[in-house]
Amino acid sequence: MSELSKLTIAEARDLLRKGDVTATDLTEACLTEIADAGALNAFVHDTEDQARTQAAQADARIKNGDAPSMCGIPLGIKDLFCTKGTPSQAASNILGGFRPEYESTVTGKLWDAGAVMLGKLNMDEFAMGSSNETSAYGDVVNPWRRKGSDAALTPGGSSGGSAAAVAADLCLAATGTDTGGSIRQPAAFTGITGLKPTYGRCSRWGIIAFASSLDQAGPMTKTVRDSAIMLQAMAGHDAKDSTSADIPVPDFEAALTGDIRGKKIGLPREYRMEGMPAEIEKLWSDGADMLRDAGAELVDITLPHTKYALPAYYVIAPAEASSNLARYDGVRFGHRAKLGQGDGITEMYEKTRAEGFGHEVQRRVMVGTYVLSAGFYDAYYNRARKVRTLIKRDFDQVFADGIDAILTPATPSAAFGLGEMASADPVQMYLNDVFTVTVNLAGLPGISVPTGADSQGLPLGLQLIGRPWEEGDLLNHALVLEQAAGFTAKPGKWW
Repeated sequence: MSELSKLTIAEARDLLRKGDVTATDLTEACLTEIADAGALNAFVHDTEDQARTQAAQADARIKNGDAPSMCGIPLGIKDLFCTKGTPSQAASNILGGFRPEYESTVTGKLWDAGAVMLGKLNMDEFAMGSSNETSAYGDVVNPWRRKGSDAALTPGGSSGGSAAAVAADLCLAATGTDTGGSIRQPAAFTGITGLKPTYGRCSRWGIIAFASSLDQAGPMTKTVRDSAIMLQAMAGHDAKDSTSADIPVPDFEAALTGDIRGKKIGLPREYRMEGMPAEIEKLWSDGADMLRDAGAELVDITLPHTKYALPAYYVIAPAEASSNLARYDGVRFGHRAKLGQGDGITEMYEKTRAEGFGHEVQRRVMVGTYVLSAGFYDAYYNRARKVRTLIKRDFDQVFADGIDAILTPATPSAAFGLGEMASADPVQMYLNDVFTVTVNLAGLPGISVPTGADSQGLPLGLQLIGRPWEEGDLLNHALVLEQAAGFTAKPGKWW
């Protein structure tokens, strides 16, 4: 039965519709795998009873012929999504015991489509991290290992639990969120596909906020086709989210023609960074050759403000986090510190936030508060906002010149060891986002596709960046890259 958890969404959908397998079978197979994978620390809240109920409902729906593509598909849900009656903590102690009385719009759409919730997935606290080492639940472990080594590796972050669960076949797919690369970077580290849609394509309502102008939900799947199928169910306008776009959701799967003849693919010279590993350079070059062989035209382009993206991001994102996280004060929900004799409201705020937030969250809140303070607002925050405008303008100009998609590396390296960067300068950890933050600053869609492996056998991914609202076209380019690369390796089961 465990073989069923290895299916893709598309394969499972076809088997379900033929009656060769049931949603209950799929769900039980995944629950068995999850029970045996405690060493990965990917799932942190089990919802077995709900999963079995949803699976039975999906089976009845399929039998009646009323079955959307996601009907009966078992999913893992990142702990950032509020799910009614189920702990939703953003992997933070400050939200300990919080069980929302409402459902996020994205998960609500998935349940409406008949999907099944297996449980909640580990992540970096409040989505702040690139290695899944800031979680209140402990580190997530990457199912991949270096050749000849038992060293535990990071699955990337912040959607590390989602990436590890999909790569280890604990679920057929998972939800993720991407603020500066938190879907694409872990997808690249674990050999899966991760799609960050255009900002506004998926509702943010009911997703615990990190940086509101950057956050975007997306699918983390085993294939490009699966990403197209899952995005179809997740996307759509939501009146409860003022940043949700009121535009039609096309049939993303129908866009997967595999034909990119005559398309122009941009190769930005600014992404050829000093000290880039030779393996990443070769991966990028090979990816360009694959697209060229498929009939696309490769064009050297310039995105001149790219070098300012990382510093601009690490001003804007903490500033918005400082504002968003001000609501966690111990008054209305979540953790409240025990007070000593004579302590007042101020002491309660201080002790609660000191106990509830981890070090990385505290660091970013302090940075954000600093750049928003009266003496530094113009010098830092306003300047970063202006740089963001210039970065977006760079992309607008490139697309106006006829470029259909942009090809870049997804990460500057393969997965690194847990603890290898934890004690180092935090800026070294932030550099993991160097290829991904521009996409969030410009609000564009981006996808990471596994296309090769390094000398240690660890997966490497390439990133494709698309025009705004043209996820279908982006997914089609990604499909061509996926088929040409032919990456089918899976981690050996050690857990």
